[in-house]
Amino acid sequence: MERDLAGTRPINSGRAVLFNLPNQLTGLRLLLSFVLFYLISQELWLASLVVFVVAAFTDWLDGYLARTQNMQSSLGRNLDPLVDKVLICGAFIFLIPIGTAQGWLAPWMVTLIVARELLITGLRNFIEQKGVSFGADFLGKAKMILQCAALIAIFMNLMNLEWINPTFGTIARTTLIYGMLAATLLSGLQYLVKAFQTILSGHS
Repeated sequence: MERDLAGTRPINSGRAVLFNLPNQLTGLRLLLSFVLFYLISQELWLASLVVFVVAAFTDWLDGYLARTQNMQSSLGRNLDPLVDKVLICGAFIFLIPIGTAQGWLAPWMVTLIVARELLITGLRNFIEQKGVSFGADFLGKAKMILQCAALIAIFMNLMNLEWINPTFGTIARTTLIYGMLAATLLSGLQYLVKAFQTILSGHS
């Protein structure tokens, strides 16, 4: 969960920050990411869905606790979005073989997702070193929500649940995948514009 610098409470430091609950949840999400990758490689779709939902919930929970319990920290602000990228990008990378074989996920789609995340991570580090806020806005948050929704739809389709109409499931999956790609592209372009505006404004 990408967090804005503006309006945050004073940042804590020391051992208590390293082991505070939001950072522990972020660490748990990283471990769950590797569990998820293994489950995908074994095509255990129900387990993949459960682990991903739990991991996504920890993303919301650690951000909520950090904001409401005054547990925000420099470590958490940097580690949290990085772990999100590992979770999302890794899941799509591991889904490429089966997605390509079935025709609903192409390598260029995953390349777009990964390239956007790498580019924006680099820009955020560069811009925030200049003391300028570079947190997520509406498009960035919508991108994350759509990515999670697309992965849930993918796992549910792969489970071949009898109570889900195959046509509806396919349409929902396709809509969410392309909606996610659109939000990924647009949010990336928006960040690029913001970065160039910051650079041209003379921050140094």
